[in-house]
Amino acid sequence: MHNPKAVPTQGIFGQNVSAAMSSTIKMSPTDLDKLMQALDIDVIALTEILVPHGYRVEMGMIDAPGIHYNLSGEGRMSINGGSEMPLSPHLLIIVPPNTPFTIEVDGGSGSPKLISRDCWTRQDGILRVAMPNEKPEIVQICGFFNATFGQSVRLFGELREPVIEQFEPADKIDLKLRETMDELLQQEVGVGAMTASLLKQIVVSLVRRSLRSSQRWTERFSILSDRQVTRAFAEMVARPGAAHSVRSLAHSAGLSRSAFMARFSDIFGQSPMVVLRDLRMRQAAITLTTTTMSIDAIAQDAGYESRSSFVRAFRKAFNRDPSDYRRIAKEAKDQKQT
Repeated sequence: MHNPKAVPTQGIFGQNVSAAMSSTIKMSPTDLDKLMQALDIDVIALTEILVPHGYRVEMGMIDAPGIHYNLSGEGRMSINGGSEMPLSPHLLIIVPPNTPFTIEVDGGSGSPKLISRDCWTRQDGILRVAMPNEKPEIVQICGFFNATFGQSVRLFGELREPVIEQFEPADKIDLKLRETMDELLQQEVGVGAMTASLLKQIVVSLVRRSLRSSQRWTERFSILSDRQVTRAFAEMVARPGAAHSVRSLAHSAGLSRSAFMARFSDIFGQSPMVVLRDLRMRQAAITLTTTTMSIDAIAQDAGYESRSSFVRAFRKAFNRDPSDYRRIAKEAKDQKQT
């Protein structure tokens, strides 16, 4: 997120919505569905953690949230030096960005021994933390990723406490994670798209679970906590090329122009038009690399009346012209296929 500060309730909901009401406002499933469809997932790394009895693992800070899924075994986990939580099979935890954590399993006498970095191995983007010749009790897969709308709006960027959900074998979260690992190991064409798709399925499963839960963790995020602003943002995400204006978006949110501007800027740290431009550039970049549409048609599809204004905006976002962006992307794709 552009604005790393926690946003006060008054800043999110404005002067005409009370703090008491803020806890009861729920996001529309329709708006959430629009956001999930447009969510981009970028898989940064996968880690397999295997902890035998009598050992512990200490992981440092990574500038990305992590999905931790406990495939089997029982132990405990401490996040950022906080209180320990029990680990059990099919427990899923999202650890906030830049947050260290420890996993340990009791056994033998004394405190659990640290699995040193000498025992960490890496293969094709997958880090494996394990003790050689020791049978693991805890088997956990961790996926570190970024979830964004456009280039600057990060879904988990302001997460300050872990998200914890208990799944069941029938949910098949473990199968999706294992398939993601297999994709990275095989390194076939389209590996990036496949791993991103698989991890996105897990995020969507979490969102579905949240909608059925009495404690909806989706509303911990500032960009999802204000239903009225989220409604307008969902429209921007679903149709970035539409003729949006501050006035039309405020109307969609059911707010005055000034109240919408203030609440949107408090949440996103940027004005609605800046965020909209970012979303339009994301759409244009995807269209450039996945279709043969002309630059003029792409400009119009992204909501620009002239090619020149589109090219200026694109150059500012990507430091190159749209035609160069398309050419470089095609050359990189051709090189991977040879």
